[in-house]
Amino acid sequence: MKDESKTPLVIVACGSFSPITYLHLRMFEMARDHVLENTDFEIMGGYFSPVSDFYQKQGLAEAKHRVRMCELAVEKSSSWLMVDSWESLQTSYQRTAIVLDHFQHELNGADGEGGIKLKNGEYKPIKIMLLAGGDLVQSFAAPDVWATADLHHIIGKYGCLILERTGSDVYEFLLSHDVLYKHRRNVFVIKQLIYNDISSTKIRLFIRRGMSIKYLLPTAVIDYIYEQRLYAD
Repeated sequence: MKDESKTPLVIVACGSFSPITYLHLRMFEMARDHVLENTDFEIMGGYFSPVSDFYQKQGLAEAKHRVRMCELAVEKSSSWLMVDSWESLQTSYQRTAIVLDHFQHELNGADGEGGIKLKNGEYKPIKIMLLAGGDLVQSFAAPDVWATADLHHIIGKYGCLILERTGSDVYEFLLSHDVLYKHRRNVFVIKQLIYNDISSTKIRLFIRRGMSIKYLLPTAVIDYIYEQRLYAD
């Protein structure tokens, strides 16, 4: 840590990333700017955690391809973003609460004795937070999508960095949602200063229609998509 008086923070984004786009990458950069300007956290790293093949969603490429695309997107362009493949390798769908517990176990240890080693030899626990778009957060209110206990676990124990999306009023939703409001001090809303609405759904559509996707996602990812003939069907 550069400043040991701060709380070490690791940011985790769960999702399909089918494929990963510049918006997914920008989410982390906007989150980092917000954390630096408005909190007492020091960011240790950020992780993409692609879902497994058992997450039944239309347009989902095989997990091995989605993991590799995420790796290609960050391996030469970022000094702090990484990809964790644990979720993608599971033989059943893992709820977001379980995925965050996985990061807690790996970074802080099963007994909570891990974390960042300080200069005096002691260890400081790493705070783990979920990074989510405003559209994902609004699904918190959809019936039968999120278990209330999981929401309390995610927001209450870990916390959430929410990226405001075009056409969504995150603050109004925060006020109206009981769980989010209860844990509001563990919720951080990030305002987009330059709006970016690139979506994986539109990327897949462009590919099916034979349209250009250049400058919408990293070149290495585009090359991989065409090499593997992804999304053409």
